Amino acid sequence: MSNCLAVAALTLVLAEPVFTLDWTHSVERTAWREVWALQPGGLRLVEAAVKGSGAGMDPGEGAVLRDGWWVWAPDLAPQPSVTLAASGATGGGWRLCSGEECHVIGAEPGQAIRLAPCRREDESD
Repeated sequence: MSNCLAVAALTLVLAEPVFTLDWTHSVERTAWREVWALQPGGLRLVEAAVKGSGAGMDPGEGAVLRDGWWVWAPDLAPQPSVTLAASGATGGGWRLCSGEECHVIGAEPGQAIRLAPCRREDESD
């Protein structure tokens, strides 16, 4: 399996099989971060972190405060895909980073953005 991620109509080849999504919550204006891993069964949420709580974004079970972030490891089965809202209300969209490379997605209001491991025909040689 390659480090290939389908992001809406784009195909990204990631530096490694792990990527980070971070964004600012549209209501609370609080920073949120998730670490995802590409696996044969889909996308697995490895870690989540939030800089506060409120409006449905309370820290998860077992969260610990580390450098100002509530950090925890969610108990969630691998997901075939993850859908991100593109409301335009966060002021910056979602930042997707793998290694040293980052991409901003969903900064403008529009259709939801689907993230999924590439299918074999999506991958370029």
